[in-house]
Amino acid sequence: MSTSWVAASVRARALAHRRIGGAGTRELAASPTLERALTVLADSPYGRDVHHGQSLPEGQHAVASTLLWHIRVLAGWLPRGDARFLRVLAGGFEVANVDERLREIAGGAPEPPFRLGGLSTTWTALAGATSAEQMRTLLARSVWGDPGVDNPDGIRLAMRLAWAGRVSANVPRARAWAVGAATLMIARPHLLDDRPMPASTALLTTRLLGTHWQESRTLAGFIDSLPTDARWPLASIDDPVDLWRAEASWWARVAADGFALLRQPVGSPDPVIGAVAVLATDAWRVRAALEVATRGGISAPGGLEAFDAVA
Repeated sequence: MSTSWVAASVRARALAHRRIGGAGTRELAASPTLERALTVLADSPYGRDVHHGQSLPEGQHAVASTLLWHIRVLAGWLPRGDARFLRVLAGGFEVANVDERLREIAGGAPEPPFRLGGLSTTWTALAGATSAEQMRTLLARSVWGDPGVDNPDGIRLAMRLAWAGRVSANVPRARAWAVGAATLMIARPHLLDDRPMPASTALLTTRLLGTHWQESRTLAGFIDSLPTDARWPLASIDDPVDLWRAEASWWARVAADGFALLRQPVGSPDPVIGAVAVLATDAWRVRAALEVATRGGISAPGGLEAFDAVA
């Protein structure tokens, strides 16, 4: 057991307390306006990036930026060369950056890119893409692999599935989360949008979900066609329109597993992975609470039900 890993584990447990938790997110969601919610949040651990006067997208982006900063701090405490698994877990921020770059290419107004620092894999190169076709070419030369399509929506889905595959392969403790996430990513377009999945995209799911799901047309059939370890996010729903509730169940599992990992002995990656899971779940709930506050808070019609689904 190296002293560096012990220090990193202790630091991870300390950082895990930099969240507002269930009571804090409920207070946030009870805010009757976004500005009031931002005032509360600015005095919390998220105050590093959250400020008065931000719009909802800006506030949610700031919450995610704080999460990324915490992960970067953790990476700095790890022994030299041992932060690779954190780089993999933080891959979602690189995916988000590509989302915004594709939005900008299409003429939209993008959010600012997340500052990945040492957690970046290929963002410096990807940031230079000037078309979706070029983005595909750059991705094909990177650890992300060829998305198989050159349209923005296809690239976005392919990158997320590739991220799930990388997490499953490189962070065994997070494999269940990765497989569950892949299930949810495929379920929505397959069951609700009823559009054919590009062969290249479907191929990305083979190692995680097999291939039988492609023949299913109902939720029950879809669940039965999945490997046993991929079904758990859908256990709480009976209709594809409730997939948003399945996402909440996914986050609840991540949080529970994260707290269990935090309790593991210091000196291993477990507390570090646990801290990332706990902080990520908190950030997700805070972002949801901000949206509820924007709609008038939990006292507004439907506000309490919407918040309770994620709290």
